[in-house]
Amino acid sequence: MVVDVRNVAVKYKAGDFRNIGLKEFLTQKITGKYNARDFWAVNDVSFQLEKGDFLGIIGTNGAGKTTLLKAISGVIKPASGIVETYGQISALLALGTGFDEDMTVRENIYLRGAFLGYTEKFMNEKYTEIIEFSELQEFEHYMLRQLSSGMKSRMAFSIASLIQPDILILDEVLAVGDGAFRQKSEAKMMEIIRNGTTTLLVSHSISQVRKLCNKVLWLDHGRQMNFGSTKTVCDAYEEFLNQKRRD
Repeated sequence: MVVDVRNVAVKYKAGDFRNIGLKEFLTQKITGKYNARDFWAVNDVSFQLEKGDFLGIIGTNGAGKTTLLKAISGVIKPASGIVETYGQISALLALGTGFDEDMTVRENIYLRGAFLGYTEKFMNEKYTEIIEFSELQEFEHYMLRQLSSGMKSRMAFSIASLIQPDILILDEVLAVGDGAFRQKSEAKMMEIIRNGTTTLLVSHSISQVRKLCNKVLWLDHGRQMNFGSTKTVCDAYEEFLNQKRRD
């Protein structure tokens, strides 16, 4: 087993000043309208993944998908439950994570590699492959802030997928970039499957999930609705969406 998630729950404090802003927090306190409460972003989620599994995580906005990935990657600590992972994790949860806007593309690639625990020697060996896959050879000495969001996404995906992690965590990253790069990214994902990397992908594209994943987790308002084979879960989720449209 490579990923073991047991009864995991993550809660936030709804109404906390970090979420509503200090000014609004003070205004509510003065007027007596302040009412903080616990909000369960993820509530009692359990699943296991073996080496080489490709998990698609689906659900409407606010389902808790990104929060769950953060708990699995160790960015946040669950309020309850257990997350156990075995092997090195490469997580691409947000475009700017682990990068510096005032450093060059080349410097950021090495920075990200160091952040993930790779040696300079290893990054020297991988650098050409990363910069060529991202199609940024002409921009390697540009400051990161000069790049478009699509170019940053290509760089981030190239680093995450080309440095041989045991566990690869991707949050909607394949949705960014032009069609040609999305096709190349999906081809890389298929290669990753064949090489045995365990991958977790949040995606709003059911067709993409059906194409890439062998297991699917469906979340709704933080709760686990279904976990199992791709066809079974995707069919149930699409019927749920169709029913919502009819209602």
